[in-house]
Amino acid sequence: MAMTMTGEIQLAAPREVVWAKLNDPAVLKACIPGCEELEEIDRQGFRAVAKMRVGPVSARFRGKVTLTDLDPPNSYNIAGEGEGGVAGFAKGGAKVRLLERDNGTLLTYQVEAQIGGKLAQLGQRLVNGTAKKLADEFFTNFARSL
Repeated sequence: MAMTMTGEIQLAAPREVVWAKLNDPAVLKACIPGCEELEEIDRQGFRAVAKMRVGPVSARFRGKVTLTDLDPPNSYNIAGEGEGGVAGFAKGGAKVRLLERDNGTLLTYQVEAQIGGKLAQLGQRLVNGTAKKLADEFFTNFARSL
């Protein structure tokens, strides 16, 4: 099952501060819902473990996230994949852009993802609703961290 999601959030911090926090493993670990481990493996990648629940399916996902096309403090692309055992897998990417706006920073994102296994059997509405809820929770936590 494929899905796409776009969004934006206005943050009350300069672009350079937002960029630094978007690349700080401790900040990201605290902001990502269900994140149990987040370790920087090189300057452009992280290893992660997160426990997620989508409807009746709960799983611990282990995966890797890679950052590409870095243009500090303006943008980067994120590519990631994770395995959740019998629950299935998720892989995809996002384009993240930071724009100076209204005495702060406008963060925009475009996500494309694919899921398989039991997760894909749950239905598009449930999966999309959960993905939006997780994204909203991440950005609420991230805005608080600034």
